Amino acid sequence: MQRFVKIWLLLLLPAGGVLAQSPALTPDVAMQLTRKPLECLAREYPNKTSHVASAEADARLSPSQLHPVFYGCFDWHSSVHGHWMLVRLLKTVPELVNREEVIQALNRSFDLEKMKAEAEYFGKYEASGTFERTYGWAWLLKLDEELYTWNNPQARRWRAALLPLTAKIVSLWKAYLPKQTYPNRSGVHPNTAFGLVFALDWARATGDAGFEQAILSKAREFYADNTLIPAHLEPDGSDFFSPSLQVADLMRRVLPGQAFVSWLDKYYDQKALARITSMPVISDINDYQIVHLVGLSFTRAWCMKGIATRLPAGHPLKARFNRAATVFLQNALPLVFKGNYGGDHWLASFAVYALDQVRN
Repeated sequence: MQRFVKIWLLLLLPAGGVLAQSPALTPDVAMQLTRKPLECLAREYPNKTSHVASAEADARLSPSQLHPVFYGCFDWHSSVHGHWMLVRLLKTVPELVNREEVIQALNRSFDLEKMKAEAEYFGKYEASGTFERTYGWAWLLKLDEELYTWNNPQARRWRAALLPLTAKIVSLWKAYLPKQTYPNRSGVHPNTAFGLVFALDWARATGDAGFEQAILSKAREFYADNTLIPAHLEPDGSDFFSPSLQVADLMRRVLPGQAFVSWLDKYYDQKALARITSMPVISDINDYQIVHLVGLSFTRAWCMKGIATRLPAGHPLKARFNRAATVFLQNALPLVFKGNYGGDHWLASFAVYALDQVRN
């Protein structure tokens, strides 16, 4: 496998070391990316549980006892989006060479009783009702959306098993959203705009009009009057989101046509644009926090590509964001196959989502 990855990268890399063309999610690339979650979905340690223990007995529970499905890949949310990634590739890459291996792995996970236990965790322990709010919740809904929108008998069986957990997450989010007074604008997991993007996508895909309207209302409340956002201060040293771009990626879904263009024209100044289109420096890819900056390139790419689709021909940011997105992908994709478990347990999912946005 390592030999194949090296050959693939050499085919993409010219003498100067920069990718010659925009990366594409070919069957070979897809197969190599599947190796990352397949190697960690059942890997229990090292593990970051984020569990708040209510008593000594539950403090001693192992990750797999707490979370019988999503215990691998270092943390719960990475396991969830690892599952999303495998479903997505099965769905969109029919030529995937290792389809049977992927299907077997997913069959082990999409078990109704295990998913019921996953759902029961939320509320079973002290503060567990806020577990993974809202980053892990967002990826869970993205996984459910992927299954819901796939007209495939196996996908329908998998979604039926997932439904208890989906229902729990949706109920928690609907209860939380009216109480959320302020948005989280960080560049890591709690970022509000990212969560609302995936929640809105899910609500629209599944026809949950009430949830959709609640999200739209909250998005306007938080972000509709944002102007001259200080994106020149991005990123923080462990960001994998651009806080400003996540908001713009949300608002392109919220505001119609010219209203979004007018909003965006007031949102950035040139200093901010110069910063968010510049390549993040990865000083140590083996550092579990610094490697987040590789993910930043992927999330910037998918936000910029999405934003560009809503801009009219001739708008100065349309070409600029498309070019920058390609450069981010060119530089970040080879790094998925370097480093250590700090990146291996999650980066491939971000790569697939970003490559999908370019393809679409």
